[in-house]
Amino acid sequence: MTIHLDSPATYGRELLQTLSPGATQCLRHAVDQPARASRYAEWPSWVHTSVRDAVISRGAEKLWIHQEQAATLAANGHNVVIATSTASGKSLGYQLPVLSRLASEPTATALYISPAKALAADQLRATVRLCGSRPELASIGPCAYDGDANPDIRQWARNHSRWIFTNPDMLHLSVLGAHERWGRLLRHLQFVVIDECHSYRGLFGANVALIMRRLSRLARRYGSSPTFILASATTADPAAAAQRLIGASAHAVTDDGSPQGARTIAFWEPPIIGEDLMVPVRRPAGLESARLMARLVTEGARTITFARSRRGAETTAMAAAAAVDDPSMARRIAAYRAGYLAEDRRALETAFSDGDLMGLASTNALELGIDIAGIDATVIAGFPGTVASFWQQAGRSGRRTQGSLVVMVARDDPMDTYLVNNPEAVLDRPVEASVFDPTNPYVLGPQLLCAAKEHPLEAHELEALDAVAVAEELAADGLLRRRGTRWFAVGDENPHADLDIRTGIAGRVTIIEAESGKVIGTCDAQRAMGTLHPGAVHIHQGDSYLVDTLDLDAGIAIVVAVELDWTTYSQSETDLRITRYAMSEDFGEVSLHLVETEVTSRVTSYLRKLHTGEIVDSIPLDMPPHRLHTQAVLYTVTPELLQSAGIAPSDVPGSLHAAEHAAIGLLPLVATCDRWDIGGVSTECHADTGLPSIFVYDGYPGGAGFAARGHAVIRDWLAATLAVIDGCPCPTGCPSCVQSPKCGNGNNPLDKAGAGRLLKAVLAELS
Repeated sequence: MTIHLDSPATYGRELLQTLSPGATQCLRHAVDQPARASRYAEWPSWVHTSVRDAVISRGAEKLWIHQEQAATLAANGHNVVIATSTASGKSLGYQLPVLSRLASEPTATALYISPAKALAADQLRATVRLCGSRPELASIGPCAYDGDANPDIRQWARNHSRWIFTNPDMLHLSVLGAHERWGRLLRHLQFVVIDECHSYRGLFGANVALIMRRLSRLARRYGSSPTFILASATTADPAAAAQRLIGASAHAVTDDGSPQGARTIAFWEPPIIGEDLMVPVRRPAGLESARLMARLVTEGARTITFARSRRGAETTAMAAAAAVDDPSMARRIAAYRAGYLAEDRRALETAFSDGDLMGLASTNALELGIDIAGIDATVIAGFPGTVASFWQQAGRSGRRTQGSLVVMVARDDPMDTYLVNNPEAVLDRPVEASVFDPTNPYVLGPQLLCAAKEHPLEAHELEALDAVAVAEELAADGLLRRRGTRWFAVGDENPHADLDIRTGIAGRVTIIEAESGKVIGTCDAQRAMGTLHPGAVHIHQGDSYLVDTLDLDAGIAIVVAVELDWTTYSQSETDLRITRYAMSEDFGEVSLHLVETEVTSRVTSYLRKLHTGEIVDSIPLDMPPHRLHTQAVLYTVTPELLQSAGIAPSDVPGSLHAAEHAAIGLLPLVATCDRWDIGGVSTECHADTGLPSIFVYDGYPGGAGFAARGHAVIRDWLAATLAVIDGCPCPTGCPSCVQSPKCGNGNNPLDKAGAGRLLKAVLAELS
């Protein structure tokens, strides 16, 4: 592909030119998005004078058209979702109606809900500045109520704050679960703001949707009827998604009047290294991204680099700092990730926002809409898995009218290779829908218990949720009791504490430095087995630590500060066993089953690798297994069917694997789930079936109903899967058909043609 680096003359192109000399073979594609001019609206007369003066004093003298439209709809009592681009000032669209109402009604209250602490902290800081600039707004007292807030702040928030900034977890557990202590907030609740609403997908989305319904019913009980304001830069069909999330209709505001600087988007493939090896490999995406970030920072461009893992963020920051010649500039490069202490995260956010830091390597913890102006470039180390995440990360740079550069650096795997050579698969694809199902009975059960504990359920509420059958099952189990038309919780149990709305985070591990006894971070227990096992190298803000002890029962990892020229990578094995056949049908050469399974994963060893990528050795581990009891849809085929379909024995693993991937990608069409909520296994001879087998399982304890729905509509599901494979123009497989962004085997082996022949044969038998 021919790349023209000399036109047009934009800041993004200038930055790209600094990266390209001597590496033009790495640049696979570059496209320019033109600048966009502002479109303004008049200030509405309903905006409180103090609010208008505060906003103008912060530099926003005019409103963009989408800000005025969304704010006016909300001020008039209409639920609204603002779905405009990153850095389009969506915050002002909800700040105007909320602050105006709170300024004019001394008892009015509001809630702000964010999926990420960093985003909530950023929005809180902006709101505090606005309220602090005018004495008429001082009584609002916006305040955080999250896991980082100390008990005194939490108590002050309950008693005095009129605008609470929190997250769905705290809303579920500490507000709705103890609503008697929050009567003041609920009695006067006027607005509920839900930021980055596209983040609520899968089971997390289903749980949050039901939490919003619980919030609404408690507000009604206390005598209020809040207006919902939702915001997102990357959501498909925003009105429908908003309605599914809050359980009520919402107006969508999509006409974006904000300006946008010219943006250059480049797709970059690292150079081949080790050409003398039998199988040449490319430079790792993390190292190449670090090199690019170092070059950009040296040129004076403030740069954020997104890595796909916590380790990736740390090693990228270290490598970038090492690649900068100026020691003073090297000290202005840092890592940012979840697991840092709250004060460390806040310090990094402030330093980057103020310009004290020039380069920040981050996980997707900074993907959401934190307003950090002045970022010139974004480097994305490997496709982040979804088009929505790609645009969220790309939108971190070039906010407002400044030009910017976005570089996606390919990992050495089939998916990223395809994307850098076929960028239209990202640039021309719509963002994915936020898929979730609030009527999922596996989610409804625990949520109904929480709702009944908060206030008895009415029959019409259960009917509206299509939850009567679920309530009857809970009653049969002795958890609910029906009296007339009302359903009451039974016993003194605390269902709120038993429900993890994000699911999958089973306990926390605290990381302690041995010599000082200082806590340096945290990690969830499941992740700890792969990253904090004895002998693992843990990197924290550029410092290396060697893990001495991991005590999962006590939730503690002891680490020792060291200086090493190598790092570690854990190796694991996954096994799936059938524990019960719930439903089985035979269709000639194909058998279809709904099964209960035990998925066991175990960290078995770790590799020690030099920073050059050379493997030093492999060290075995004896780690406890992680077991997931869940539900799966399974179909088996006979060797005779494979032979008649023209699939050679050597092609069977790739054909099964490709068919499994494609089916996982298409299950959301029929099961209203998200592909990140499900997993799969394919094998040419499974131990329990003795046959070539494909499993697709729910990734949550006990199952989530997704596999059951796939089983019920397997013909439609597999027919859609086959249609995608046959209709995809790629020759051997791509992310649009058989490649998976979360494949543990690196999308190998895959046989697209064999998968098509397999599915044709299976559908013929099923029909």
